[in-house]
Amino acid sequence: MKIQFLGAAQTVTGSCYMMETGTHRFAVDCGMHQGNREIERRNFGSLKYRPQNVDFFLITHAHIDHSGLLPRMVQNGFKGKIYCTPPTKDLLEIMLRDSAHIQEMEAEWKSRKRSRRGKGRIDPLYTMDDVERTLELLTSVEYGAPFEPFPELSVCYRDAGHILGSAFIELCVKEDGKEFKVVFSGDLGRPDQLIVRDPSIIQDADYLFLESTYGDRNHKDEQLSRDELAEAIDWSYSHGEKVIIPAFAVERTQEVLYTLHILNKEGRLPQGMPVYVDSPMAIRATEVFRNHPEYYDNEALKIVDAGEDPLSTPNLHFTLGREESTAINASKGPGIVISASGMCNAGRIKHHLRHNLWKPGASVVFVGYQGKGTPGRKIVDGAKRIRILGDEIAVRAKIFTIGGFSAHAGQSQIMEWLEHFRTRTMKVFLVHGENSAQETLADLIRKKFGLEVHIPGYLDICTMEADEPMALSREADKAKPAVDWQDMLGRTNALVQKMEDLKKQMKGRSWEDQTELRDRLDAIHRELEDFISEV
Repeated sequence: MKIQFLGAAQTVTGSCYMMETGTHRFAVDCGMHQGNREIERRNFGSLKYRPQNVDFFLITHAHIDHSGLLPRMVQNGFKGKIYCTPPTKDLLEIMLRDSAHIQEMEAEWKSRKRSRRGKGRIDPLYTMDDVERTLELLTSVEYGAPFEPFPELSVCYRDAGHILGSAFIELCVKEDGKEFKVVFSGDLGRPDQLIVRDPSIIQDADYLFLESTYGDRNHKDEQLSRDELAEAIDWSYSHGEKVIIPAFAVERTQEVLYTLHILNKEGRLPQGMPVYVDSPMAIRATEVFRNHPEYYDNEALKIVDAGEDPLSTPNLHFTLGREESTAINASKGPGIVISASGMCNAGRIKHHLRHNLWKPGASVVFVGYQGKGTPGRKIVDGAKRIRILGDEIAVRAKIFTIGGFSAHAGQSQIMEWLEHFRTRTMKVFLVHGENSAQETLADLIRKKFGLEVHIPGYLDICTMEADEPMALSREADKAKPAVDWQDMLGRTNALVQKMEDLKKQMKGRSWEDQTELRDRLDAIHRELEDFISEV
């Protein structure tokens, strides 16, 4: 069996692992690539997936970086089944529709901008119609109930403890009269996480594809994270400003609400301080969580059995409409605003940051992973100012990064999960992580368990056969084409020389024209200064 890494290979988005046997072609996950412009271009490269030749998809969970390209596959000819757990199915109905809405809106905005320049329209990555056709293909499977998409393959979903309905997937493959087991961890949750149960245990595999998001560090404990959130709230409440929490709509928003519920019971939430969930998708996702208490852990079930709603707190407001959202920033006084997206690269959170990031009394609380190239990552890394919705915004709010809210296992928790495996000839592939974290984790695994560990790159192909040496072919030149800096800087120098040649013409313009040209060039100077400071 061959597997090609079409995403989440030395990155944390775009999860997709395409497998081929002699007669079948299928994939685990089909996620959207998120990050800088170059990485996001991969979303349009659907020819690499050959959707019309894919028999089925196995989806580990509903997060867009694991499911967001499914409608693109349907748009380009995929017609097979999409397997997932019941909560994942419900969440995908929300998330994929929301994603299509964003794709259509962004395409419309870009098309209007192009039209003003005399250029043609552009198409969205996919449309709402593509999503509706995708939802018809969703097929629910329960944890611990093996099924056979074809006679030579048995699939079993297990609880990954990451978000509601998340799974790691066991594949038992029969090929050429031999059998071997492949396990995909999906996103592995951390033990003792709020709401969801701990990850299930597994003891044997021949090949393990293991997430490594936090392969180089551990999380703070829950109590400390709760204390830090309380500190951020106290800070902004005492200054009469707002707490802005960029949070993924699924799981992270609900976990923050659960924590606020606990803080209120502990008497640590200021009385009368409004709490806004300002994300239509997060609001709908919260209802899905409420509809599936059978997937809660024991602690959350105790709260439900006591007649309480663990996802509620006093003065909680769900703002579905745009006017309600706008009113939040027009309102005076303190408040807690939970809004998407979690990495600040889309959605209403941009407006809340534009209105509050420059205020010294405000606070911004990051409760999830911030991918490279995203606005959230730049703020966490200490940017002094950041461009949001076309404006340069100074970063003066107090910034909190609370790792204990992460739905991903930390380094020690990944290692503890690995300890249960008894197959000492197991080959481990580290996926869904940045390369530095993967190198650290790979070294630990080799030293502690003596296992063979690989770090595949984007577009790499691996051949797996029972009792045979593994073959791995690299596609580095195609995956990450080299940047020709000599050409880029040569073009920059040529433009500077051209401006020198135009100096007389600029001086010959009216004073009003000259001041406008000066201001435009000054803006370019600031862009260059930002570029140089980032380098």
